[in-house]
Amino acid sequence: QVQLVESGGGLVQPGGSLRLSCAASGSIPSSIYAMGWYRQAPGKQRELVASITSVGGTNYADSVKGRFTISRDNAKNTVYLQMNSLKPEDTAVYYCFRRVVSGVSYWGQGTQVTVSS
Repeated sequence: QVQLVESGGGLVQPGGSLRLSCAASGSIPSSIYAMGWYRQAPGKQRELVASITSVGGTNYADSVKGRFTISRDNAKNTVYLQMNSLKPEDTAVYYCFRRVVSGVSYWGQGTQVTVSS
């Protein structure tokens, strides 16, 4: 059974930074199409924050463009989300995902990011 383990969330003041990590605990039994994070705040719909494809292409939500950077370390089987210049509006639970070519998605347990003064 494949598991995605997330870490790096926490409480930070506006303007601060956090780095999220998402590591696979087992081998995903299919070719990976994309990896990244969704986030969801109470009362709001789930939002795609950032993604990176198997060939290295990246995509960001307009609300985080220029502030967040997604990257990967294949040797560690880990994807990272560097979050800079954080705003209160970034407060949410962040869910890591990996989507394979077959269409199946694997999800992390979620990590809370709270931006508050």
